[in-house]
Amino acid sequence: MKINGNEIRPGNVIEHQGGIWVAVKTAAVKPGKGGAYNQVELKNLVTGTKLNERFRASESVERVRLEQKDFQFLYAEGDSLVFMDTETYEQLQLDRDFVGERAAFLQDGMTVTVELYEDKPIGIALPDQVTLTVAEADPVVKGQTAASSYKPAVLENGVRVMVPPFVAAGERIVVDTNEVTYLRRAD
Repeated sequence: MKINGNEIRPGNVIEHQGGIWVAVKTAAVKPGKGGAYNQVELKNLVTGTKLNERFRASESVERVRLEQKDFQFLYAEGDSLVFMDTETYEQLQLDRDFVGERAAFLQDGMTVTVELYEDKPIGIALPDQVTLTVAEADPVVKGQTAASSYKPAVLENGVRVMVPPFVAAGERIVVDTNEVTYLRRAD
């Protein structure tokens, strides 16, 4: 689908210079002399390189539609993570680096969304929140409750988060997977 250069918005995926790019930031610029243009910061989805490009309204670019599929996390094998397509039951193996630091939040049977371009995975989205058990937490120091102070805690998956003083080891808490922060106690 072709779109004009001035219609590019953040989050749009376009084909440019033979690569697949996602628009990170856009700014409409109207200089005193010359025509208006759209200043776009692009990030390559395959290599991760960034590029600043100007697109005039008269230019057109090819907008790419990504296929989003649900996969279920099965298990980790060395540096690989194995997922299963929930519709076809085909298995997909991804490098731990592809998922990044959030791989620690993967749990058996968890459903994730994988973005595919021409059947090649280019992105993964984990659930925004997960429930985990606190493995160890420092004891509360008396008199420390006046100010809103947080203490470090280690979760069952080895990730460190800051939690309120009332959270003790063995409790289940809800954690934000994007920010890696404590949200609330689990029900």
